[in-house]
Amino acid sequence: MTAACLMSTYQPLALSFTRGLGTRLWDQDGREYLDAVAGVAVTNVGHSHPRLVAAISEQAGLLLHTSNLYSIDWQQRLARKLTELSGLERVFFNNSGAEANETALKLARLHGWHRGVEAPLVVVMDNAFHGRTLGTLSASDGPAVRLGFNRLPGDFIKVPFGDLAALESVQRLHADRIVAVLVEPIQGESGVQLAPPGYLKALSRLCSRRGWLLMLDEIQTGIGRTGQWFAFQHEGIVPDVMTLAKGLGNGVPIGACLARGKAAGLFTPGSHGSTFGGNPLACRAGCTVLEIIEEQGLVDNARRQGEQLLNRLRAELADNPNVLAIRGQGLMIGIELKQPVRDLALCAARDHGLLINVTRGKIIRLLPPLTLDGREVEMIVRGVARSLAQG
Repeated sequence: MTAACLMSTYQPLALSFTRGLGTRLWDQDGREYLDAVAGVAVTNVGHSHPRLVAAISEQAGLLLHTSNLYSIDWQQRLARKLTELSGLERVFFNNSGAEANETALKLARLHGWHRGVEAPLVVVMDNAFHGRTLGTLSASDGPAVRLGFNRLPGDFIKVPFGDLAALESVQRLHADRIVAVLVEPIQGESGVQLAPPGYLKALSRLCSRRGWLLMLDEIQTGIGRTGQWFAFQHEGIVPDVMTLAKGLGNGVPIGACLARGKAAGLFTPGSHGSTFGGNPLACRAGCTVLEIIEEQGLVDNARRQGEQLLNRLRAELADNPNVLAIRGQGLMIGIELKQPVRDLALCAARDHGLLINVTRGKIIRLLPPLTLDGREVEMIVRGVARSLAQG
């Protein structure tokens, strides 16, 4: 089969999978792989979870789509559960993470409009990644993703991630125009970069004092990935706005933008919408995913197995001269290398049956399903160590 009919937006490995179960995938030749990518933090409850398969199959036979011209029971159920878990108040459903972030940016604009700010600014972070629409691309960083897209919306100010002093300096210069801060609790695409302890709490206090919206992009960190339902819960805060996607549907496309306080009441009928957003199939999948995570204790499992994986990697790779740093939280781990290793992901898959992701050229990103067990932790450690030794 040829890929000539596809636009050249990806550079996929020469691997194609025919089925998956739990943490495992099988290719067209029947070879088995341990999936430590989970579709980039998507399949949190694993592949083909029987309960999720049954729910999707049943819903597909009942009702797929009606549009938001009518009330959708599963949408209301999922919204209720997400607000209970997060402490936020209202939810808007869409189809992807980029759309969820676009929703957040529209809320920021409306927040500024209600305050009489004619040219509102949103503070974003160096090395951030929030999506590939023109708006979210403007809020992101890195020449590779922005190359060729000139005249992007200029409603953003970038500051170093984790640097509160830099943010204080910016607010002195633009205090009357700033309306929100958009930040990832952990920067995923830039290599699993963690904010300093206390940063989000200090950021929350600053936003509250200045009347800005604190908007957290939890598209990769949310839904149990870091060992809490949402990464902000490690800091004991609640944002004004939060965006979700990825693990919420376990592969069924769904995004969500949650808000509380004044931000929760900014949208009015006609100010935002989505044809497919929050349809019965996607929302039933989301409800089932949350039930599985809760009943199987997968948030706590992510914390425990993540700590074990982090400790074992640090011990096993301590003497590797190419390893610069190993960092992470829960089952979101990055291994930063001093020098890129050519075809590392392909080597790990081909020679060790392990699927990993390499971002920014030299950072191994591990995002396995939250169902990971101790034996699979050791398989990941062994596969990474041997792949690096071959490099």
